[in-house]
Order: sequence, then C-alpha cells, then structure tokens
Amino acid sequence: MTERVLVLNAGSSSLKYRLLDGATGEAEASGTVERIGEASGTLTHSVGGEDHTEERKVADFEDALRSAMDAFDRHGPAIDAGDLAAVGHRVVHGGDLFAEPVVVDDRLLETVGDLVPLAPLHNPANLEGLRVARRLFPEVPQVAVFDTAFHQTMPEHAYTYAVPVAWREEHRIRRYGFHGTSYAFVSRRAAEMLDRPLEETNLVVLHLGNGASAAAVRGGRSIDTSMGLTPLEGLVMGTRSGDLDPAIHGHLHRELGWSLDEVDRALYRESGLLGLAGVNDFREVSQRRAAGDRAASLAFDVYAYRVRKYVGAYYAALGELHAVVFTGGVGQHSAELRAAALSGLSRLGIELDPVRNEERSSSARAVSTGGSGVAVLVVPTDEEWEIARQALEVVREA
Repeated sequence: MTERVLVLNAGSSSLKYRLLDGATGEAEASGTVERIGEASGTLTHSVGGEDHTEERKVADFEDALRSAMDAFDRHGPAIDAGDLAAVGHRVVHGGDLFAEPVVVDDRLLETVGDLVPLAPLHNPANLEGLRVARRLFPEVPQVAVFDTAFHQTMPEHAYTYAVPVAWREEHRIRRYGFHGTSYAFVSRRAAEMLDRPLEETNLVVLHLGNGASAAAVRGGRSIDTSMGLTPLEGLVMGTRSGDLDPAIHGHLHRELGWSLDEVDRALYRESGLLGLAGVNDFREVSQRRAAGDRAASLAFDVYAYRVRKYVGAYYAALGELHAVVFTGGVGQHSAELRAAALSGLSRLGIELDPVRNEERSSSARAVSTGGSGVAVLVVPTDEEWEIARQALEVVREA
C-alpha cells in the first residue's frame, strides 16, 4: 500500500497543499494558490528545492486544485489517484462532535456545514475544499482532520463557560481550542526529546505565530488551552486582541454606536500587535523595539507578559511540569521573546540557558540549563505531516 498523502488546507482565498509520505514525513512537493476568485492570482509550486511561480487567474477552489494538479504534471512529481493512500484535509472547527480524524462522506459534509456558525471565517472554505477534492479524486479516501479535535480531552470544568445553560446546551457555547494538529505533533516530539513515554509527560506548549495559543498537555492529552469558542481568546496575536473584558463590545456600541460586526472586525483584524505597534509582524516589532520605538516596546512587553501568565497558570493546572515547549514562527525564532516570557520563573524550576537560547538553529533543541528542573524546548511544528500521519492511520484501520 502506498503511504503517499496529499494534504490540503483550503483558506478563505487560498489553497495550500503538500504531497508527502505519511509515515516518514518526507515531502515530495508543496505549493500555494493565492487570491482565489480575484482578478489575478498566484500559484507557487515547490519541488526539489526550486520554486515555480506563475501569475494565474483562479476562479474558484476547483480551479485552484486543478491548477495545482497541473503544476504536478509540469514540474513533478506526477501523481494520479492510484499513487495516493489518502487526501488529508485541515478542517478548523469540529465542535464537540469530532475527537478523531474522520473519513469524509456525505453525512460528514452535512455536519461540517452545520458547524459553520462556530467558524464562519474558516469552515466554509474547508467545506468547499472537501467537496472539490471528492469530485477530483472520487476513488481516493478523503480524511478530515480537525484543529479542535485534540482539545476534546479537556475536562468539563476547563471547557465550560459560566454562562446560561441555554447558551451551553442549545448553542454550543464552550471552549473548543485550536492548533490541535500542531499540539499533537509537538507533544509527541517533545516526549521523545525528554526520553519519556508520552503518557507520562506533562507539557506547557506555546504555539506562537501570527495566530498564537497555549495548551496544558498531560500525558499527550489536552487539559486546557487558551483559545475558546473562537480563535480570538487567549494570547496576543498578529492582528487579534486575545483576552479582553467581554463588556467592551457593549461599551463600544453604547459610546460610539459601533455594530457588533464593526467591533468583531476591529478585534480580529486591527488589534494585537497591529493595534499596539502599527505592524503585525513580530520580527518588525522586535526591530523597532531595538531601535527605541516605544509602541513596539510596549507591544513586545504585553505579548511576553501574556505568555508568562499562561505558563504560570498551566503549570498550576498540571501540578507537575516536565517541559515548556516553544513552537510556531515566533516561538521557534525569537530568542528574546523566549527569554522575556520565562524571566523570573527560576523559582518554579524553569531556567533558560542564555547561550543555548541565542543559538540559531532550525532543529528541535533544548535551550534550558543542564540543571533546570523543567526543560525548555524549541520544537518546529509540522502540521501537514501530522495531518498526513493521522489520515494514513485512518485509512489503514478502515
């Protein structure tokens, strides 16, 4: 049986894809189709260390996937349905219905559609990606892997909001969490680095990128996470506010006459680092901070402080902690953020080694001191491999 998996991530106006071995993670090719449905689009296909980029108008998701298959034909490696064990799909929101990856059928499509109100910005595009791939590869198993699935192990007291029972039971208002495929991959890799069975390993994992979240992971299972019903709650992000007083919506409506949509748009797209420093790229925030920019310095401090608060809170939730793990673009590459976020935690057994922390590397590594009671690890995530691995497991068991 082939172990090749085509992984698809359909966004609101883009399609990302990667062809890889689900068992080893070895990637053969990857690419992105951007600006779907706009006047002009871009397709970039990467294979053998070379990028092949072209301007191409892409009408819809079916056109995008057909364009990607055309890029495989022209630039390699050539693939057909018989070469694929599965097509793995990232689906953002599975609500409380999916704790595992699922083979896609008509009923699954209907259910994902029912969950659109929980993720109106993401699930419609994910759903279209599922439908298109089924049409183009009707004989290949399609597997949906949900961002929320990893967090379905949270205990009731962790995922429950203190809101009226009708909200919770009739409208599914609760904490769900996201970045689940990243947490699954990173937790398993961290346990390997610690030479501990995953089932006996407690971690605080920090997925820090343009979207950012934290998770408390006990024995490979999520017991709490910072994102909630939506990906807005929790840490400061590139353009998202993270935690804030929920009464702000009402205040802005009363004082400024803003609609709920206007407040949501501001909190999702105009807040976070962008709202604090005028830029949403953490690298630029760091550069401006180094040059003495006060707004950038404040943005950095708010970002790091929020991370530190969650480390402490999740340490308390776990009771015993074996490692703090940084992943995502910011977590992996910003030594100054790691240092600031863990500053003052030595009495909790968390000791960062300044020399190790400053070393530039793309590999998974420890950046804590040899005597640190709690390890500090940097682990690059690979969500596409995790999706491929889970998809392969599902079809093997079918």
